[in-house]
Parts: sequence; C-alpha cells; structure tokens
Amino acid sequence: MNMRLRTKLFAAFVTLIVVPLFLLGITAYYFLSDLTEQKYSRQAELTLRALSQSVQFVFSEMNKVTDSTIASTAVQEVLNDHASETDLTETNYLQLNETQKNFRELLVNHPSVSYALMYSLEGDRIYKIYSKENFRALPFGEFKKQLLYQTVLSRNGLPKWVGPYESPSLTGTEPVFTQLRVVKDIDSLDNKGILLVQIKNSGLKSLFRYFSFNQEIYETRFFIVNDDGLILFDSSDLIHGKHMKDYLGGELPTGQPYRSERLSFAGEDSVVSTISLQEESWHLVSVASWSSLSREITQYSQWVIVIISLSLLSALVFILFFVNRIAKHIIRIVRFMGRVESGEMNIRVPERGTDELRLLSKGFNSLIGRVQELLGQVKREQERKNKAEMRVLQAQIKPHFLFNTLESINALAMQNDGRKVSQMVLRLASILRISILGKEEISLRQEVEHLKSYLEIQKYRFADVFEYELDIPDELLSVSIQKLTLQPLVENCIQHGFEGLERKGIITVRAKASGQRLLLTVEDNGIGIPNDILAKFQYMAEGQEDFEEEQGLHAERRKEEQGLNADRRKEEQGLNAERRGLGLRSVADRIRIQYGPDYGLWICSLAGEGTTIRCVLPLSGEQDRRL
Repeated sequence: MNMRLRTKLFAAFVTLIVVPLFLLGITAYYFLSDLTEQKYSRQAELTLRALSQSVQFVFSEMNKVTDSTIASTAVQEVLNDHASETDLTETNYLQLNETQKNFRELLVNHPSVSYALMYSLEGDRIYKIYSKENFRALPFGEFKKQLLYQTVLSRNGLPKWVGPYESPSLTGTEPVFTQLRVVKDIDSLDNKGILLVQIKNSGLKSLFRYFSFNQEIYETRFFIVNDDGLILFDSSDLIHGKHMKDYLGGELPTGQPYRSERLSFAGEDSVVSTISLQEESWHLVSVASWSSLSREITQYSQWVIVIISLSLLSALVFILFFVNRIAKHIIRIVRFMGRVESGEMNIRVPERGTDELRLLSKGFNSLIGRVQELLGQVKREQERKNKAEMRVLQAQIKPHFLFNTLESINALAMQNDGRKVSQMVLRLASILRISILGKEEISLRQEVEHLKSYLEIQKYRFADVFEYELDIPDELLSVSIQKLTLQPLVENCIQHGFEGLERKGIITVRAKASGQRLLLTVEDNGIGIPNDILAKFQYMAEGQEDFEEEQGLHAERRKEEQGLNADRRKEEQGLNAERRGLGLRSVADRIRIQYGPDYGLWICSLAGEGTTIRCVLPLSGEQDRRL
C-alpha cells in the first residue's frame, strides 16, 4: 500500500470532518454577518426616517415662528424706523413703545431662539434683537458681498437654513443652526430686510439623545452632514465641523433617499447609513460599530468554536485510540498473513480484548490452524503416495531381474554345471537379501556389493561378452543412496548395449564427489541408443546438454541423428521400448520422487560408440523437503 491505514484514516478524518466543519463555520459566519447587516440596515432605515421627521419638525416649527414674526406689525414698524442703528437690547423696557415690546416678546422669548438680528435693506441698518457675548454681527456691506446674500434674496421670503461652520463669518463659530429669510412690506411686498435667527441645539440634542439611547446596544452615532461632507452636527459632540472623508474609509453613500454600506469609520469596521433631509440637501447619517452589531454573532461563533473544538478533540481522541487500535490490529494481522505466506505456519495472533477484534484474531488463528492441518494432511498423503510409487517401482525391478537370473540358472542347470549353479544361487540370495530389506536407502558399500553379485551372475551367462571395472573411492562407501540404483543401469548395458556387438564389451562404474553432490557414472562401449528412441525417455534432469558437451558427443549426436538411415530407425522402433527403458525410467523416477527435480539421470549416447549415464544424487543422502 502507498499509504498506511492509520494515515488514511487520519486523512479521511481531516478531509471529511475537519475541513467540512471549517468551511461550514466560515460560510455560516459570513451568512449570519450578511443577515445581521441586512437586518440592521432595515432597522437603521426606520430609525433614520423617524429621526429625520423629528429633525424636520424642529426646523419647520421655527419656520412657522418666523412666518408669524415677519408678518407682525411690530416688525413692520421696526423696519419703518429710520434710525441709523437701533439696539433694542440696550433700551429700557419702560422706554420702549408698545410696538417694540411686542416684537421682543414675539421672537426673543421663544424657547428655541438663542440669537436674532435683522438687516434693513434701506440704509444698511442692523437691528440687534438679542445680544451674544464675543460675537460681532457681520456688517451689512460685507454680507451683501457673499453668495449667501443672493441665495436668501432668491428665496423670495422663504427661509434659508445655514448649518454650523458653513458660513462662520456670518453665523459665528458656535455649533448652532441659523435661519435667514427676507422680510417684505405687507402692503407693497417690497423687500425691507433680512431676518437672522439662530436656534438652540438643545432640541436637536434631546432628539438624538433619545434615538441614541434606543440604539445604545449597537453603539450608534448620528450626524447631520451637508453635500460637501462637512459635519454640521455630531450627537457625540466629538467631531463638529470636521469632514467625513477624514474618518470614512470610502465615499459617503449618498445620492438616494436611503443607502447603507459597510465601511471603515475612524479605523473601525462600521455600518454607515444615510437618508436625505428636506432642509438644504443635508443628510442624516448613522454610524454603528460592527463589533457591537456582531456581538451576538461573535458570542454565537465563540460557543460554536468551543463546541466544535471539543467535538473535534473528542473525535481526534477517538481516532488516536480506538480507531488506531483497530488499525494496529488489522496491520498486525496483515503482517502475520505475510509471515504465513512466507511459510511460517506455526505463528498465532495474540487474542486480546472482548470485542470483534478478538473474534477476528480468533478466526484468523483458526483459519491458519485449519490450513496447517490441511497442509499436513496433503503432505502425509503425498508421502504415502511417494512411498506407494517407490514400492511399485521397486516391484517393477524385482520381477525383471529375477526373470533374467532364473533364466541363466536354468540354462546352467540344463548344462549340468552344479558348481556354477551353486555360486549363482548364492549370488542371487545375496541380491535378494538386499532387495527385500525394508530400508529404502542403503550405503554405497552395500549397493556396490549388490552390483558385484549381479555382475558375477551375468558373467556366468556371458563369460566372453563383457568385462567390468569399478572405480569407487573408499571415502564415499559410507554415503547413503537408494538401493537398486546402479544395478538397473548396468543391466541396461548388458541386455541392450552389448546386443549384436562384435567386440568385447566393457562396463566402467565410477563415483566421485562434486560439492554437495554425488556423481555416479556408468559407461559402456556398446551399440548406443538411437536418438529417436532416447527422446522417448522423459526422465532426464536439467543440464542434459551441458553433460553432452562435457562428453564431447553433442555435435556428433546431432550429426548421427541427421544421418541415421531409415532402415535402422525402423528396426530400432520395432523393439520393445517399454522393456528397453524400464530400468532407466524406474531409477530416474525414484530419484525424482525422493530428492526432487534437481537430481536425476543424464544420458549421452552415440550409435556404435557407446553410452554414458551419469546419476546425480545428494552427497548427504538427505531428502529435499518440499510441500
């Protein structure tokens, strides 16, 4: 596997749980933030509309007061007074005529008025109705030079409101709103003067204080701002006369009856809402701190973060302990399976716990036990099968040899040669004694004695047909080999190799050690084995071609195979192939069954020249262990 199981589980935990929760939390936060902003925006619109109506009511009330004032007889009489300058505040009440007294009571005693004066258009006179400390009225000549003067005249008697700091030379530097309007003659409707009235801010402050109290939970501030962004009124009395652009991280949202945007105000994230006032294109602005608006969201988010963190911590503990325990157990079983696959059948998984993991371990152990039992059963059956095959192969050798030997004894008996018959019977008894031993393996010494007995019996039959030589080192005589290994090979030489041979046959048997192998070689100078007959014997081990090269017969054998005439091949194919190869095949099969495919017979034969058979056995005689 490219990734360990524990890593996969942890990656799945992060991918399927942590990441979705994180994305869900972010999405929920922005969704709630947008929902809160929309909710406050609707609430701020209602508040600003109510507040704007109240503010406009204050200005409209003063408009009504001055409407009555400029139409009163007192004002008309004052304007008709041709004194160069009249200061009504410096005259004693007892000395005032009744008209002047009525004028003062009409305007000055109104609770919202903080200061008032009137410019006369005839004679450029100024009538000071009410005095203000540290304030000097702007001379009429200078007032006439200002654009505001023409604006007031263009209103044709309608009031013109001037906010604080918009025209400080005329209205002063105090944060008060000033009304200017033309006073006309009632009879001729000619312009007679301009009335300047300043109102107290106490009424506006009480209004904003009321609405600020209702919005206190959101830390809301209210402003009255003109089109240039000049702050005419601040409910917190902090930034009167400043410009909004100095505090706002963007353009003031104006141009529509109501607008609301989330902007930075004085370096703090805020929701800025505006609504237009009917008076002089002013705007009523509310600024609410986003931290106060999102306080509930923040508290909710904090609780959600705490709950999710605890949940993730619990899930992580679950992953680290419980799931990790499952993963470790599965990985342990996988390792044990690998060891079982490599052949370790005696190992068992420790059975711990009381849950399904213990059942899994128990099932695995039971399965391995059952597999081990079945393998043992198969092995025992294979061993029984091998033994049965060995017995069958040995049974094939015994009748074959006995048949030939008894024929020889019978021939001697018919010749009345009793001494030779006695010797042959003794040799036959020695052979039978070894053949019927219960052991499947005997020492090389015993096998050589068995071979000598066989060769002596055969020499009684074929005295002038062949001679034999044995070259067996004494240090190899104690090596264990299968019984009846050499005799069938020698028998093949006598029975088939020397058949029709005109010269005297010679059999040479040699033995030598090569590494961990025992090499037994049987050579004869007989007629050889035709290639097409030799090809039918499927008993030769790997390395046959190397052995042929070693004997120097490979190339000649190919040549012989190509040049073998059809008559000879036909004659050889007519022989009894089963009988001819019975001994060789039996020995080769027994070696293959007993020791495995790395051992067996190598045969080189050249027609008319002879045959060499090499028998390769393990030097120790130990069986090759195979399942």
